[in-house]
Amino acid sequence: MRNYARAQTKGCSMKILAATDFSTRSNRALRQAALLAQQDGATLFMVHVVDDDQPGDLVRMEQREAERIMLEQMSAMPEVRRTQSRPMVIAGDPFDGILRAAADIHPDLIVMGAHRKQLLLDVFTGTTIERVIRKGTVPVLMVNREAQRKYERVLVPTDMSDISANALRTALSIGLADSAATMLLHAFTALAKGKMLGAGLDQASIDSYVESERQRASDELAAFLVANDLQHARWLLRVEEGAPMETISRAVMETQSDLVIMGIQSRSSILKALIGSVTEDALRSLNVDVLVVPAAKCES
Repeated sequence: MRNYARAQTKGCSMKILAATDFSTRSNRALRQAALLAQQDGATLFMVHVVDDDQPGDLVRMEQREAERIMLEQMSAMPEVRRTQSRPMVIAGDPFDGILRAAADIHPDLIVMGAHRKQLLLDVFTGTTIERVIRKGTVPVLMVNREAQRKYERVLVPTDMSDISANALRTALSIGLADSAATMLLHAFTALAKGKMLGAGLDQASIDSYVESERQRASDELAAFLVANDLQHARWLLRVEEGAPMETISRAVMETQSDLVIMGIQSRSSILKALIGSVTEDALRSLNVDVLVVPAAKCES
């Protein structure tokens, strides 16, 4: 399994890759990436991708202009100015260019702003950030809000799978789940509740059954943490009845979370278009920052 240790080798600092298209959304993400880099003494790589599907002279002109803007940002943005930053300009498709930059840099984290969605096109291909997440192997932080020095209220939905365990370990290793207010959320379904309602059982009996299911799910969550050696972190636990996305949205609102951390399983684009996933729904609907951790790859 790939190990996202905070210090992969002694004396080796983190690497953060921030993708920017110079929009307001990207500037927020760049500031957030710089603040995270300051916390860990990480190297910040700023990458901009110039569309190469145009005449060569125009590509070269846009590359020079992009380099100029990035140098201006490095001196003008206080957050960036206080980091060890390195600008990069790549020609290509935005999604492919970001992945090529990641392959060269081997970052611990990619930071991107939320992109405008193109409705029908997104159904088949996804936004740039969704494609980077789906095809890449590096955790991706999607920044929706203004940059903040530290995430104070972190929510981590978990289905107690290996993917969830990997997301927790990764978030801990890169310092995004070490807040005292990091909450684990598990949504459960009380399978017999509908039958009990249909049979006309009294509300007290139904409530008692749901509570017993909640306790069972809580015990399973505790066992999951022990089995994955995650019980020593300072988690707050929240176990709720309901559909996953509905439960996540409600918890984000009630706890005023500023970061949601989720794992995701890689799937083909056709399968994604047909069934989607809770994580992809979260990326498209939540108005908070979202860290998405890809499933761990087995190394040969």
